[in-house]
This record gives sequence, structure tokens and C-alpha cells, in this order.
Amino acid sequence: MSRDLRPPVDILHYEIVQEQASALGRMGRALEQTLARLREFDAAHAHAEIPASLQPARRKLISEAGQALWMFVVQREATGLRDSRHIMRTYNVPAEVQRCMGLAPAPSKRTS
Repeated sequence: MSRDLRPPVDILHYEIVQEQASALGRMGRALEQTLARLREFDAAHAHAEIPASLQPARRKLISEAGQALWMFVVQREATGLRDSRHIMRTYNVPAEVQRCMGLAPAPSKRTS
């Protein structure tokens, strides 16, 4: 039976770093998925101007992508990766998504 002789603080640090990496991966995949949905929507409506009836759906996709981008940027910064330009280039994040990054979604309207 082998016994880990590292100090407990080293073991804890290792597990924290593992969780940070895992969270970073989850946030990156979430960003990829939201951007893919936005691109699919735009591709489906590329040949014509998006009708007014579909504008709310597109705004929702942009908002979701902005939220995913915000979560990813915050997670990266928590791990010490401060430069977000790499994310914007690598994931080809549209400017409109970048502009709404971190904005809280509008509260849903309740019907009485």
C-alpha cells in the first residue's frame, strides 16, 4: 500500500487546480455551444433580413452567448489568465456578444 507523503496543503492545492481546470473547460464548452447556436440561427437567416418576429429570439441567443462569455472570462481571470483578447480571437466572438458580456438578463415579464 503506497502512502502519499506530500504535505496536505500540496494535495489540496493540486485538487483546487484540477477543479479550476475542469471549470474552465466547462465554461469554454458552454461558450462554444452558445456561439454555435447563434451562428446556426444567423446561417438559417443569412439570405434575408431577420424578420421582426425573430428579433427577440436572436437577442436571446446573443444574451446567452454574452453570459457564457462573461462566465468564461471570469473563470479564466480567477486562474490568473487576464488577457481576454485570446478568447475573442480563438472563439471568433462577435462584437455584439462582447458588448453584452456580463449584462444581467432582463427580468421575465410575468403575466397576471
